Amino acid sequence: MKKLFPKLIFILPLFLLVGCKKNETETVAKDTNAKNSIEYASGLSIVKHEGYSIVTVTEPWPNANAKFTYVLKEKEAKVPDSLQKYTTIKVPLESVVVTSTTNIPFLEMLEIEDKLVGFPHTDYVSSEKTRALIDKGSVKNVGENEKLNIEQLIELSPDLIVTFGVDNNNPTLDNLKKSGLNVLIQADWMEQSPLGKAEWIKLYGALFGKEDKAKELFDKIVLSYDQAKKLVADKPATSTVLYGSMYEDVWYVAKGNSWVAQFMKDAQANYLWSDLKGTGSEGLSFEKVLVKAKTANFWIASGSFKTLEEFGKTNPHYSQFDAFKNKTVYTFEGKVGATGGTVYYELAPSRPDLVLKDYIKIFHPDLLPSYEFTFASKLN
Repeated sequence: MKKLFPKLIFILPLFLLVGCKKNETETVAKDTNAKNSIEYASGLSIVKHEGYSIVTVTEPWPNANAKFTYVLKEKEAKVPDSLQKYTTIKVPLESVVVTSTTNIPFLEMLEIEDKLVGFPHTDYVSSEKTRALIDKGSVKNVGENEKLNIEQLIELSPDLIVTFGVDNNNPTLDNLKKSGLNVLIQADWMEQSPLGKAEWIKLYGALFGKEDKAKELFDKIVLSYDQAKKLVADKPATSTVLYGSMYEDVWYVAKGNSWVAQFMKDAQANYLWSDLKGTGSEGLSFEKVLVKAKTANFWIASGSFKTLEEFGKTNPHYSQFDAFKNKTVYTFEGKVGATGGTVYYELAPSRPDLVLKDYIKIFHPDLLPSYEFTFASKLN
């Protein structure tokens, strides 16, 4: 919801009013030191000014017909009139509701998880630290993403609800705004660059007055990621890789410009669908996958399976793949929290350096002999 500044109770002389607006507008234009602090994320911009920041989310969902701009206003700060058309959010926040598990690690990394007061479908949260807050009632279950409990959110009255949309029709978002709740649309899930996803920690740094801490944490992740890439820089990508598994009658493989494909490229592996243009996934028939990947050296399977036998029972035709026969099948989804939340879905976007090291450990195990998997597990 927009928060308008209190109306003046008297009318300024016209020339003073015009002069004031001109100066405020020029302040934004002449602030040459204000630069976008985002380097890797394609859908986020954060520009810091004196007393306020301008946050822009340019790709909120696929084929979006709008972008969102927010003004993060510090106490007593003066914001130019030209920016008052945008949603104003007072910072630093004292309470927040987030709606994606990928946001939980950002809060914990910044040591502000105690500011979280609500989350939809809390069973999805796998982190032990935040689960402890949920168990003692500090974090309320506020429904589900598509059916948020508006009445409960009004009662909680958080400073901000950070949520997301999936297309240009978002009735839940409209209802939140109509109820007088402050809402910010975030879109880390739209990023295809591993470091681009992780850089959204800077948004939470800006919201909670921890910009320096967020930058410090992110810079360490970038350094760790780059160091991992250097380990395999001179290694040939000889290992061929099959990805995914059957879902009903369709096999979904990651496209060549997707988040998953980027990891395999950086880990110096020959992902068999790297030439499939686009992001997201492509649905294929079992026969097409078998023809292309029957002799693949490795198989990164989807699903939270523990053993090869358990995995094989879901489809008897899996045994036709060499990777299955040779027992070189791995999954990143096997580790779950106390209530069933998948650790990979929650933590991986914020720690791409650990995801990359897992892939390197699979394809080039000699380079990380003492490293233990963070997410991946081999189906034995």
